[in-house]
Amino acid sequence: MPPVPVGEIYAGLRGALLLARGKAEGLAWMPSHAEGAGRSFWAAALCLPIFLIMRLLLDGAPGDASAEAAAVGGTLATPRAVLAQLTGYVVGWVAFALAALPMAERMGRGALWPRLVATWNWVNLLQYAILLVFTLLSRWLLPAALQPAASLAGIAYALWLQWYAAQLALGVAGIQAVGLVLLDLALSLFLAGLVAQLSIG
Repeated sequence: MPPVPVGEIYAGLRGALLLARGKAEGLAWMPSHAEGAGRSFWAAALCLPIFLIMRLLLDGAPGDASAEAAAVGGTLATPRAVLAQLTGYVVGWVAFALAALPMAERMGRGALWPRLVATWNWVNLLQYAILLVFTLLSRWLLPAALQPAASLAGIAYALWLQWYAAQLALGVAGIQAVGLVLLDLALSLFLAGLVAQLSIG
């Protein structure tokens, strides 16, 4: 993975935070070149501790928007399961970027694909943090009757943020951005089944 300056991490996070507040100017902080898209995969490394907390400490907490973290319920109890889920984690980050390229090209937005990848990755990092907070609230701080609503709110907000970021990054209509969100969900389901199979042999 190419080295990333601290300033680029700052820019990615600042842009993601602005987008999370519905501010389109957050897009200006996202790189639009291939090198920036490649360096944005550092977001996966920064997300890894949150992923491990969600899987190990929270016993497969629901509401994780990424394919790699939504895979299998239950604690990572065996080395095989750990390896399977970490493999799914890595593949999930790369799979969306690769699958989104032909979609962007069909939309006539292939030249903006690096910006989509960078924006999606930095927003994904923020999603992990948001969903962790929602999960902690729903499991430990809210009454049992409110826990499902909190989990659903976290998932709904994460999906909206994906849609909003994709729409801006590619400069496409909302319905086209829905296709990218559905692509991510389809990859999530596929990897969930694959990781489940690899975990149990």
